[in-house]
Amino acid sequence: MSSDERGQSLTIVLPAYNEAERIGPALDELFGYLRRRGDVAREGAPGAARLPEQIDVLVVDDGSTDETARIVEARPEAAPGVADRTTLHIVRVPHGGKGAAVRTGMLASTGDLVVFADADMATPPDQLPLLVAALADHDVALGSRIQPDGSDMRTSQPRYRRALGRAFHALASAWAAGPVQDTQCGFKGFTRGAAQDLFEAQHIQSIVFDVELIYLARRRGYRLAVVPVRWNDRRGSRMRPRPGLALTVAWDLFRIPFLHRGVRRVRRGQTPAA
Repeated sequence: MSSDERGQSLTIVLPAYNEAERIGPALDELFGYLRRRGDVAREGAPGAARLPEQIDVLVVDDGSTDETARIVEARPEAAPGVADRTTLHIVRVPHGGKGAAVRTGMLASTGDLVVFADADMATPPDQLPLLVAALADHDVALGSRIQPDGSDMRTSQPRYRRALGRAFHALASAWAAGPVQDTQCGFKGFTRGAAQDLFEAQHIQSIVFDVELIYLARRRGYRLAVVPVRWNDRRGSRMRPRPGLALTVAWDLFRIPFLHRGVRRVRRGQTPAA
């Protein structure tokens, strides 16, 4: 499939749990960028049309107990019957964790290309064209906070988060993820076929779901691109290190290869089995 055939539309999935304070400004930033990009493209500036014309933003409300859903539904981009090439929709699901919310959004997406991103826009929207460009000749594009010169944008995180991240990566790399150095960057893109195949097979709902997807993609033989992206440490994360979370992460990481013992490679040109 050529890049023209599979780049006609894009779905951007944003998982959101109790994001009332951040979802409004984040959507302002995202749609502001998308509108500016459209204006520049209409003016015919070189390289302006690096994103598909049809873009659907899909917020998956992960059982929020605050005003997250109401804020999204009240936005003008979400109004019924809006005649625009850039639209906003929301799906509400019971609280199941980030992995479950992302899976719901990715399987509900209709774009030729599908990207999921953190709802706080920690990776700014002007990085979207980088993933789209990588998907012209890859099946999966993994955003990475590690830059080509070796510098790591995660150095702005608190020291304890960096230490935990290094320990997790050492285990994840040795056990399941292979050479991917930044499994947890919340900015990943897929062709529609790869997204439907991989997320249909996803089992893990915790933060380890990223590692499971990478493991599956490698086992299935998909073409992976690692794409360095800009990233900002947006404070306000609800993830707190605690014994229960550590046990969940360890258990989920351990069971990935056993969950997918029978996974087979995809032959080029083969449509993945349902």
